[in-house]
Amino acid sequence: MFAVVKIAGFQEKVEEGMKLKVPTLDAEPGAIVTFKDVLLTAKTEDDVSVGTPILSGASVEAKVLAHGQGDKIRVYKMRRRKRYRRLHGHRQGFTEIEVTKISA
Repeated sequence: MFAVVKIAGFQEKVEEGMKLKVPTLDAEPGAIVTFKDVLLTAKTEDDVSVGTPILSGASVEAKVLAHGQGDKIRVYKMRRRKRYRRLHGHRQGFTEIEVTKISA
C-alpha cells in the first residue's frame, strides 16, 4: 500500500516503513506527526482512491527521527575583466521522518 501526501508544499509518494528527508518541520525528534493532506491512496493496482483534491478521512502518521542540514551549495558570480567576484554558500535544513501508518 502506498499514498501520495503533501508535506511542506511537496508531494511525496510514501509507504509504511519508508524513511525520507522533508523540509524542516516544527516537531521534536521522537514526536509523531500526522499529515492530513492525502491526495491518493492505493492498496493494489485495482483499488486506487484519488481525491479532489484531497481524500477526506485519510491520514499518514510519521515519526520524526532527526533534524539536520544538507550539503553545502556554493553559488559563484563573476564578471570577466571587471574584478567582480561573489561567493555565496547555502545549506538547506531538513527533517528525517519514518512513515509508521497509512490510514485510508
